[in-house]
Amino acid sequence: MGTENIPSSLVQFASADKLINLGRANSLWPLTFGIACCAIEMMCAGAARFDLSRFGAEVFRPSPRQADVMIVAGTITKKMAPGIKTLYDQMPEPKWVIAMGNCAISGGPFNFEGQYSIVEGADQFLPVDIYIPGCPPRPEALIEGILQLEHKITKWRRWPEIEAKRMG
Repeated sequence: MGTENIPSSLVQFASADKLINLGRANSLWPLTFGIACCAIEMMCAGAARFDLSRFGAEVFRPSPRQADVMIVAGTITKKMAPGIKTLYDQMPEPKWVIAMGNCAISGGPFNFEGQYSIVEGADQFLPVDIYIPGCPPRPEALIEGILQLEHKITKWRRWPEIEAKRMG
């Protein structure tokens, strides 16, 4: 969701808005919320080896009222979806959602014909801003997802994006 749907005021302060967005992007506070195996990789990203604190996102908050990023990490069941939506609704604006892992993006390996209990992606009931594919995605992928979210907020990247070279 982010800042796209916030109504603009009569007076615009472009420099102040840029400064505020820079502060928001460099102090993202994710909600402590892991549903399945992707949560293990999310915990690894916050540990010393990968050090998510370099990017200002190390403060995993225990309350949705203190968080501005929800990282949906794992399989979402239809029984769990209303609780996730309630947590999202309790977060203050502006707020963002990262879908981490194939289960959070599309239902993962549990999405097959005849299944009755798995939600086929967090975007069925939440406005997802960043998708991180993988089963489970590596901690580096979560860090790249947070950098992508920072870029979405500020329209500025810490490092340039590198194009993949074609082989052959």
